[in-house]
Amino acid sequence: MKNATLMIEFALTGLPYQPEWQIPLFLVFLAIYLITIVGNLGLIALIRNDPHLHIPLYFFLGNLAFVDAWLSSTVTPKMLVNFLDNKKISFSECMIQFFSFAVSATTESFLLSAMAYDRYVAICKPLLYPLIMTNRLCVQLLVLSLVGGILHAIIHESFLFQLTFCNSHIIHHFYCDVIPLIKISCKDPAINYLMLFIFSGSIQVFSIVTILGSYTFVLLTILKKKSEKSASKTFSTCGAHLLSVSLYYGPLLFMYVHPASSQADGQDMIFSLFYTVLIPVLNPFIYSLRNKQVIDSLRKMLKRNA
Repeated sequence: MKNATLMIEFALTGLPYQPEWQIPLFLVFLAIYLITIVGNLGLIALIRNDPHLHIPLYFFLGNLAFVDAWLSSTVTPKMLVNFLDNKKISFSECMIQFFSFAVSATTESFLLSAMAYDRYVAICKPLLYPLIMTNRLCVQLLVLSLVGGILHAIIHESFLFQLTFCNSHIIHHFYCDVIPLIKISCKDPAINYLMLFIFSGSIQVFSIVTILGSYTFVLLTILKKKSEKSASKTFSTCGAHLLSVSLYYGPLLFMYVHPASSQADGQDMIFSLFYTVLIPVLNPFIYSLRNKQVIDSLRKMLKRNA
C-alpha cells in the first residue's frame, strides 16, 4: 500500500478564477514573487554590509527575511506553474513541498517570538541587554527555531504517510498542505486532526503568549518613562513587528487551530495567501519604511553606488 501511495499523482486545483484572468493573475503573482525575493534578499544584503546593523534585532530580521524568501519560494513557483495548466504533482513532490512549507512557517513563528523577546530585553532591561542578548544566545535561538520547525514538519509528515488516497486525487488548494490532504483521504484522519490541533496549536499559543507578554512589559515600561521621544522610537520599531505578527498569526489561527472540515476550500485558500504570498512580500516594507536605521543604511548604500 505504501508503494502504491508513492506512485500517486495529485492534481492541484489552484486558485478559483475565470479563464480570462489566467494571464493577468499569472503576471500579478509573478511580480509579487520577484518583489518578494528582491526585497528580502536586498534586506539581508543591507544588514550584512552595514556594521551598524550587526545587532541582535537585525540578526533576527535578516533571518526572518531569509525564511520569508524560503516560504515564498516553496509555494509561489508551483502556483505560477498551475496558472499555465500544469496542475499535476506527484506524491513525493507533494510531501517535499509540504515539509519545506511546514519547516519555514514554523521557523518564522519562533523567530517572531525571538524578536519580541529581544525588544523586551532592549527596552525593559537596557543595561543588561549586552549581557543577555549575546551572539551565542542569538545563534542558539535561531538554531532552536529551525530545529523546532524541522521536528514539527516531521511529526505531521509521518502521519500523512499513514493516510491512503483511494477516493480522490484532487487537492483543492494551490499547494500541498496538510488539511487539504486530510480532506481527500479515505482513511479516518482523526489522529491527524488531533496532532494538528496539539502541535500547531501549542506552537502558536506559545508564540502568541511570548509576543503579547513581551510587549505588555514593553508598554508598561514606556508608560513609566513618560518620554515622548523614547515612546516614538519604541513604537516605530515595535509597531512594525506587531503589524507583521497580526497579519501572520490571524490566518494561521483560523486555519490550523480550528481545522473544521466544513470550511469552504476557497476561504481556506484566501487565508493561505496571506501567510504564504502576501506576508513575505510585505515584511521587508513593514520593517523598513518606519525604521530610521534601515533607511539611513539604504541611503548610504545608494550614495556609495551612485
